[in-house]
Amino acid sequence: MELKFLHILTYLSLALVASHAALPVTYWTTKLPNTPMPKAIKESLQPSGLTEDKSTSVNVGKGGVNVGVNKGHPSGGTNVNVGGHKGGVNVDTPGGTHVGVGKGGVGVTTPGHHGKPPVSVGVHPGPSPFIYNYAAKDDQLNDNPNVALFFLEKDLHQGSNMNLQFVKNANGASFLPREEADSIPFSSEKMPEILNQFSVDPDSEEGQIMKQTVQECEEPGIKGEEKYCATSLESMVDFTTSKLGKKVQPLSTETQNENTQMQKYTILGAKKMGNNNDKSVVCHKQNYAYAVFYCHKTETTESYMVSLVGADGTKVKAVAVCHKDTSQWNPKHLAFKVLKVTPGSVPVCHFLPQDHIVWVPKN
Repeated sequence: MELKFLHILTYLSLALVASHAALPVTYWTTKLPNTPMPKAIKESLQPSGLTEDKSTSVNVGKGGVNVGVNKGHPSGGTNVNVGGHKGGVNVDTPGGTHVGVGKGGVGVTTPGHHGKPPVSVGVHPGPSPFIYNYAAKDDQLNDNPNVALFFLEKDLHQGSNMNLQFVKNANGASFLPREEADSIPFSSEKMPEILNQFSVDPDSEEGQIMKQTVQECEEPGIKGEEKYCATSLESMVDFTTSKLGKKVQPLSTETQNENTQMQKYTILGAKKMGNNNDKSVVCHKQNYAYAVFYCHKTETTESYMVSLVGADGTKVKAVAVCHKDTSQWNPKHLAFKVLKVTPGSVPVCHFLPQDHIVWVPKN
């Protein structure tokens, strides 16, 4: 799978180097001045979004992919290295581009930038349990970290104990600048063109995952839900502010350790976020070739920042979203199977994984 997704990584890396689109960070600071950027968004930024310097750097995994822009070289070529381990594959392409594939992971570097946020690239098949139309299969109740994230509102209080696992999604896909994202088709009708553009076999696991993500974005939402798939940070900001106004606060879950084991956590405290109108926009990161967030706005939710401590001492600041009305959800939704309740009977809550975001109106 690493080798297949190298084509995507290389395409996006070169698109990044060539792009003269406005930086996502600049757009953020213009539209949302004095609004801190949550960790989940920072980690989904392309290198160009991290600095206004022309040099950039991102690392993914332990082996690293390096993309170097040789601005001083007569050819003006680009150098791409993936891993450095024995058994790697190296390809030189015309115009000074070099591509290498190893087994150690992926990273993107351009000389001169010093920040190298660690990310891990990977994809996992299966529909998102955070989509209300989602119907869980019986076997999905086993070995699924998301199962433990659902709980009842009555358990959201200081001293409550829960068995939880906060796992960082292996999907390290980054945002493209809006001009780049808007230039790439994003529809089931154009899927053959999309897969061809990224050199992805339609019958491969990657191809099926990409198809599923687009299909989920195209499906109608449930009654009372306004949904939108953001293919850039700029479009996410625009959708959110169009629904909640310009005074918003984005929040994401942060853990002391990147990946934690399943263990008992104790709630130390919970603070309701936003004002009292029960409106929020929640954006869930999808599995795709570049960062795509499934965003939806509902008017019967409450959001909380929850402080927890694990049995091993791990501290977590987790975002919890409580849905007051689940009457329109799929009766086979994972939450109902886990909690053994029926649609609309009681409020259902869930913690957000580390790469998801909730937007609430500022007080």
